[in-house]
Amino acid sequence: MKRVFFILALLATFASVAFASSVFAHEVRPAYLELRQTGTETYDALWKVPGQGDLRLGLYVELPASCANVTEPRGSMANNAFTERWTVTCAGGLSGGTIHIAGLTATMTDVLVRMEGLGGTTQITRLTPSAPSFVVEAAPRALEVARTYVVLGVEHILLGIDHLLFILALLILVKGTRRLIVTVTAFTLAHSLTLAGATLGFVHVPGPPIEAAIALSIVFVAAEIVRSREGKTGLTERSPWIVALAFGLLHGFGFASALSEVGLPQAHIPLALLFFNLGVEVGQLLFISAVIGLVAVARRMKLPAPQWAQLVPPYAIGAAAMFWVIQRVAAF
Repeated sequence: MKRVFFILALLATFASVAFASSVFAHEVRPAYLELRQTGTETYDALWKVPGQGDLRLGLYVELPASCANVTEPRGSMANNAFTERWTVTCAGGLSGGTIHIAGLTATMTDVLVRMEGLGGTTQITRLTPSAPSFVVEAAPRALEVARTYVVLGVEHILLGIDHLLFILALLILVKGTRRLIVTVTAFTLAHSLTLAGATLGFVHVPGPPIEAAIALSIVFVAAEIVRSREGKTGLTERSPWIVALAFGLLHGFGFASALSEVGLPQAHIPLALLFFNLGVEVGQLLFISAVIGLVAVARRMKLPAPQWAQLVPPYAIGAAAMFWVIQRVAAF
């Protein structure tokens, strides 16, 4: 068992380092392009590019040759991002035209593109360095919507270090396969409920307090692990599914906040919501499988583990989460 905690200690420390590194990894943040149709041939454009200080990534939007600017781009730098807004007219509209992001192939970032048509149709596309262009469709295909939102869901959970640390803390504390399955299922049901409710507009909760509460949920479970090591049985160890259910509701609001930044295609709202949630679950299962795999390898290798290694995971997780609490409360 000590060897298992040694591996989990390394994993928790790595996660904390990854979090700290992500604060400075501005070059891999995604860019965002929004084109909102306001007339038969006119569009309002919004373009956000990652930056730092007075510098920005050299990414530029190239619209079809039939397009011309009606207003000059108005740019500003704020919150480490360069933002431009302008209005463009395209003869015959953008349907069937190709939009290209110049300079994308030379970066490590992605570009999320959101197209809004007059009829309420929405096309969401993710461009990468290997695929820097896309063709505008008159209406998004269901298969493309499903694929895009599954990828967005997987990426969100795997890049959401706070959500992963909460799951890792549960994995450390919960004993037994059956209890683990029940706990993970409760967490899934809870966050699926609030994700759907908040995204569809049935529930409205301010984002900053929710993000701070999510960080507090991680601190709580980390403290429960420390109590367990001291021989004290806490609520999470006695009834882990109750804690997972309660805090899963909070994490669902966090997922909804991420999804609201992307939006849902009006013609495929249930499909997009379903596949985003499915993507979150796929990412969650990938993470759980990786942790279980590392534990299995540790048992086979019979690595030596010092006594103090048992306390590294909860303190590493709790320290990172407490940093988030302070940072997010200060941002209120």
